[in-house]
Amino acid sequence: MDLHSLRLRFRRRFRTRKRQVARLSLEAEEQIEERFFKRLNRLTRVRRFVVIWVLLVTALLAGVLVQLQALSGYYQTLQYVNGGTYSEGMVGAFTNGNPIYATGTADVAVSRLVFASLLKYDANGTLQNDLAETWSSNARGTDYTFKLKPNLTWHDGQPLTAQDVVYTYQLIQNPDARSPLAGGFQNIKIVANDNRTVTFTLPGALSSFPYSLTTGIVPQHILSVVPTANLRADRFNSSGLVGSGPFRLSALQVTGDTPSSRQEQVALVPFDNYYGGRPKLDQFIIRAFRDRQQLISSYQQGDLTAITGLSAVPSELTNKPNQQVVSMTTSAANMVFFKTNNGVLADKAVRQALVAGANPAAIMNDLNFDTPLVNQPFLAGQVSNDPALGQQTNSAEKANQILDAAGWQRQANGIRAKAGKPLQFNLTAQDTPEDRIVLEDLAKQWQAIGAKMNPDLRDANGLQDVVTYHNYDALLYGLTIGPDPDVFAYWHSSQADVRSANRLNFSEYKSKTADAALEAGRARDDAELRAVKYQPFLRAWLDDAPALGLYQPRYLYISNQKVEGLAPHLLVNPADRYSNVQNWMVRQARVTN
Repeated sequence: MDLHSLRLRFRRRFRTRKRQVARLSLEAEEQIEERFFKRLNRLTRVRRFVVIWVLLVTALLAGVLVQLQALSGYYQTLQYVNGGTYSEGMVGAFTNGNPIYATGTADVAVSRLVFASLLKYDANGTLQNDLAETWSSNARGTDYTFKLKPNLTWHDGQPLTAQDVVYTYQLIQNPDARSPLAGGFQNIKIVANDNRTVTFTLPGALSSFPYSLTTGIVPQHILSVVPTANLRADRFNSSGLVGSGPFRLSALQVTGDTPSSRQEQVALVPFDNYYGGRPKLDQFIIRAFRDRQQLISSYQQGDLTAITGLSAVPSELTNKPNQQVVSMTTSAANMVFFKTNNGVLADKAVRQALVAGANPAAIMNDLNFDTPLVNQPFLAGQVSNDPALGQQTNSAEKANQILDAAGWQRQANGIRAKAGKPLQFNLTAQDTPEDRIVLEDLAKQWQAIGAKMNPDLRDANGLQDVVTYHNYDALLYGLTIGPDPDVFAYWHSSQADVRSANRLNFSEYKSKTADAALEAGRARDDAELRAVKYQPFLRAWLDDAPALGLYQPRYLYISNQKVEGLAPHLLVNPADRYSNVQNWMVRQARVTN
C-alpha cells in the first residue's frame, strides 16, 4: 500500500471517530437532562423527607461525638508528657558557671545542669556514680581508682576521657587557676591509666576523699589552650560553657540598665547524648534577679515556673492556687560560731553560759517548720554522733550559775560585767526573715541571763565579705556537712589560719585534743572505729563550746504547679535538687491507655 492510500485511510478513521465522540457527547447531555435536571423539580415535593434524614444523620453524628467524649475518661487519662519550658528564678547573679569556680546560687545551679562529675548524690543523700562506672580503693585507703562509663561525650560531640578528669583536678591544684577548691586537692597525684581509668594517690589515708569528687569535669580540648592565669576571666565560664551534663548552653541574655535592675537569663536545652537519657523538658531557663521582690513579682506574673532560695513562703504567695511547696531537709548545720580568741567570747565560761541559756527548740517553734535540731558537730543519724555528748540548752539557771562563778556580775541595767567590761557582743547574720527571727529570739534568751547581743544583719554580699575576713564577734551561719562525718575543715586549728585555703574554722577554735581526734577519725574507713576516734573531739568541743548548735536548715522549692519527678528528699547541698532533673516534667496531655 502506497503512502497516499495510507493517508486516505487515516483521514476516514479520524472522521469516523470524531462523529462517534460527538454522538456520545450528545447522548450524555440528554441523559443528564433526563435523569438529573428534570428530577430536581421533584425535590420540592420530597424536601421534608430530605431535611428529616439530614437532621437525623446530624443528630446521630453529634450523639456519637458526645458519647466518645463522655467515655474518653475510661480509655484516656491526663498524664505528664515530654516537652515544655521550665523557668527557675533565684536571687543572685550569674557570673561563672565553670564548676571549678562556681560558688554563687545561680552559678552553682547552671554548673550542675551543664556539667557532670565522677560522683554525685542521689535523692537519699547517698554517693553514687555519675560519669564513673565503678571505683575502688586500696587497702591503705590512699589510692582511689575510677573507671568511666563507655562512650561518654561532651556537648560538642568530642569524646570525654580520663585525660579530661586528670586535667580538671590538676587545674584545681594549679595556683594560677585560683580555684576555691584548691585546698582539698593539694599533694594528690592524679594519673590516667588509660582513656577510661584514672587513679588518685593521696599522701595519707582519707576515708572521706570520694565525697570531694562531686565537682563537674571540664573539657581539656577547649580549656588547655587558655593560659591558666587568664582562665577565671575567659568567656568559657559564661557564654561558652561546654559540659557533659543533662543540659547544654543555648543562650545567655543580660538585661537591665542599672546594677539593681540587672538580670541574667541562661537558656539550656537537652543534651541528646546524655548518659542518663535525654531530659524530658524542651528547655530549662535559669533567671537570676538582684532583688527578692523582683523575683516574687515575676513569679506572680507567671514568668517563672518555680522560685528557689527563699527561707519562707512570701505572704503574697500563701494562697496561690495550684502552687506546690516542697520542703527539703539539708545535711547541713546552722550554728552560732563564737570567735574564741577575741573579746568577751574568748572566755570559755561565757560561751558555756550562752549555750546553756539558749533555747533552740523555742526558736524552731517560732520559725514554724519541722527539721532536726543540732547539738553537736555531727548530725543526727551519723555514726559519729553520740546522743550522750550533745549540748545541754534551755537552762537559764545553769547559765546564771556559770556566769556567777566566773565573776560576771549583773549591773543595774541587767547586763553583766567583769572588770568593767560589759557582757555584750555583736552577732552577724544575713538579713533574711529566718535569720531575723533567730536573732530576735536569741537576744531575748541571752538577755535573760544578763548578756546583751547586738544583731548585725548584712545583705548576701556584705555577709560574704564578713565571712571571708572573719570580721565578726559571733556569726550565724551554716555548715555543709554531708553524709560523711569528716568535719576537719570546720574545727581543726589549721583551718583557722589566715593562710589556709578556705579558712572555714569560723570559731577560730584551737585544741590539740580536738586536732588529734579529727586527724585520727578521717584516716579510718571502719565506721565504728571512726566513731571511737572522734570521741575525744566531741568531748573537747562540748566543754570548750566554740559554737551553739541550732538546727539543720531546710530548703524551700516553690513552683506554680506540680513538678513531676521532684519530691522532698535530703539535700547535701541545694544543687542536689537536680539529682534526677532529666526526669522532670510539667506538661500534661490526655493519653490513650
